[in-house]
Amino acid sequence: MVVGFIGLGNLGHKLAATLSRNGINLVIHDIDKSRAQKLIKDGASWARTPRLVAKNCDQIITCLPSPKICADVMESENGVIQGLTKEKIWIEMSTTSQDEVLRLAAKVKKKGAASSDCPVSGGCHKAASGNISIFSGCERKVFERIKPILFLMGEKILHTGVLGTASILKVMTNFLATANLVTCCEALATMKGAGLDLATAFKAIKISSGNSFVHETESQVILNGSRDINFTMALVLKDIEIFQELAKVNNIPLDISPKLIEIFKEGISSFGAESNSPSIIERLERKTGLKISAPGFPAKIFDDEPEKKGFEVKL
Repeated sequence: MVVGFIGLGNLGHKLAATLSRNGINLVIHDIDKSRAQKLIKDGASWARTPRLVAKNCDQIITCLPSPKICADVMESENGVIQGLTKEKIWIEMSTTSQDEVLRLAAKVKKKGAASSDCPVSGGCHKAASGNISIFSGCERKVFERIKPILFLMGEKILHTGVLGTASILKVMTNFLATANLVTCCEALATMKGAGLDLATAFKAIKISSGNSFVHETESQVILNGSRDINFTMALVLKDIEIFQELAKVNNIPLDISPKLIEIFKEGISSFGAESNSPSIIERLERKTGLKISAPGFPAKIFDDEPEKKGFEVKL
């Protein structure tokens, strides 16, 4: 089996590298070929266009930063759809909307190929180690065909149901993570204002009912001052706006979601779309004059767990 991988950004490169080191015959493409050099050195083949990736591969993964870019990669004259034939499978690992997945999948189906949306969750450090979690929305028979490579890229794999369900769940989890990030920022700023030691505050949160995955990761790079989590404010805003639209079309009146959108629009206006998402703490630093930092915290987060064999999470 030959696997194609299109999109070698912060996340995609790590997922592709995991496939490569696990012996998968890999064909890769990115708008910037320099991102592919390490993978090519390690044995991956380069394809000049997404169409050639699809033509030469059995399963084609896209991992791209926005629905628009994915649409271009899929639908252009030299796009993935032009290279698809019967029995191939498109695996969408970008974070996108259900509607967009279904729209593109309809075109994939006309070529006799199948689709699955397979967004990931857990952060780039988990993607690098092969221990990230993956949602997969598709027919069960499609899931059975793609799960061997999902089990290589991730540890905990959840078949979420029909095509599109994984994308819905993914934007939900990103909404929750964003709310967690903002509340961690407000908690740490308030502790600083109250004169508490922030290293002690970090530990207090970690051992309490207020703990979370976001606190254990992003609070550390906030306190270090690097704010480096390999995820931009633009990506946060894209994801929470998709979640807000999902709530809107289903007539769910939300209070927190619109406020998060407002906060991240302000953050992008102040610090730039490509700023790391934990830099949202700087809104509070500017407004209060406080410096939210403490010694002893890492500049980047790494997964120190050994790479594990993936498995399906059963309901």
